[in-house]
Amino acid sequence: MAKNFKELQARMSPEARVRSETKAEQMIREMALDELRAALDLTQEQLAEVLHVRQAAISKVERRSDMYISTLRRIIEAMGGKLEIRVILQDRVVRINQFGEVRKTRAAAGGRPMQAPFARP
Repeated sequence: MAKNFKELQARMSPEARVRSETKAEQMIREMALDELRAALDLTQEQLAEVLHVRQAAISKVERRSDMYISTLRRIIEAMGGKLEIRVILQDRVVRINQFGEVRKTRAAAGGRPMQAPFARP
């Protein structure tokens, strides 16, 4: 028989309750991209529609462990968030700001335009 979580929690020792709450907070702070999307009650289809891509592109990017920062930024912004990159050092936290604006072209440097990270075939 399934037990109500509140009943189980009431029987926990104070130390166990603190450990449980700490673990839950850590899990909320650290999520994979697909978990974040699901926590926001967004489907891959809804996110794809906002980004003007196919659902398969969302599925593919959610399985990646490496991607362009610009791609991640677009996804986070489509979810209603803002991407911030920070470095945590022993004595301070530093926000890296060079990724603030994505350059659309490299024309000033004599290069060719950059491709969009989500291009429809």
